[in-house]
Amino acid sequence: MLAISRMKALISTHCISKTTPLSLFSSASKSIRSYPPTQFRTPNLVRLKPNTFVPYASLSSEIAPNGAVEMDAASRRQRSGEIHVIVGPMFAGKTTTLLRRIQSEKGDGSNVAVIKSNKDTRYGLDSIVTHDGVRLPCWALPNLSSFKQKFGLDAYEQLDVIGIDEAQFFEDLYDFCREAADHDGKKVIVAGLDGDYLRRSFGSVLDIIPLADSVTKLTSRCELCGKPAFFTLRKTEEMQTEVIGGADVYMPVCRQHYVSGQVAIQAARVVLESQVECRSCA
Repeated sequence: MLAISRMKALISTHCISKTTPLSLFSSASKSIRSYPPTQFRTPNLVRLKPNTFVPYASLSSEIAPNGAVEMDAASRRQRSGEIHVIVGPMFAGKTTTLLRRIQSEKGDGSNVAVIKSNKDTRYGLDSIVTHDGVRLPCWALPNLSSFKQKFGLDAYEQLDVIGIDEAQFFEDLYDFCREAADHDGKKVIVAGLDGDYLRRSFGSVLDIIPLADSVTKLTSRCELCGKPAFFTLRKTEEMQTEVIGGADVYMPVCRQHYVSGQVAIQAARVVLESQVECRSCA
C-alpha cells in the first residue's frame, strides 16, 4: 500500500497539463535547450590501402614494351566475355560504328581482330570498308568456325576483341559468338543487317540477341523524304535474299516509302512479266 501511495504522488507531481500543439512544441524546445550541447568528435577514420583488385585470375610477370601487362591464356579464358550487336538497314553506319569501337578497344591496349564474309568483295577481301571509304584490315572467311585455326591457336588465345562485319552472311554466327564469349572470354562486336529487303529476318543476326550484352539499332535517312529510315528497299528485279550491292541496288527508306516502293516495284514486275509473256507468244 505504501508503494502504491508513493506512485500516485509521483504521478500527481508530474501530471501533464492540456496544451496546444504550439505550446507543447515551445515547451519541448525549451527543455531541449536546457541540456548542454552535444559534443561531436571527428571519428577515427581507417586509412584504406589502395585498391589492389585484379579482374583476372592471374597476370604474367612479362611486361610488354608499351607497359601493358600481358595476360596468360588461362587468365583470358577465365575472364567474362561480352557480345555487342549493331543492327540497322543499309547505309545506317553499322560498319562505321563497328570500326570506331574496334579502334577504341585497340587504343585501350586490347588485341583485336576483324572478320567479314568472303561473299562481300565490293572493296576487296583484305579489308572492311565503310561507305565513306574508311578501311581496316580484316579476315575474309566463308564461315566463322574456321577462324580460330586460320588465325592460329596461340594468336587466338591472345585476342581480347573480335569484330564481325556483315554478320548476316555467317550461318554459324550463333555458335561462334556463344563459344567465344562464354568459354573463351572474348568481347565480340557484331554488325549486320537485321532484316532483308522484304523486312524478314536475315541470317542469324537476330538469333544472337538473347546472347547479347547490348543491342544498338541504327537508322539511316530516307532517300526520298529525309525522314529516319528503318528499312532497306531493293531497286532491282532480283528475288533472292542475298544480292550484294551498294547504292546501285539498295536505298534506305522510311515506312511510308517502303510500302509505296514495294507496291511500285511489284507493279513494275507485273508489267515486265507481261511483256516477256507477250514476246514469247509472238
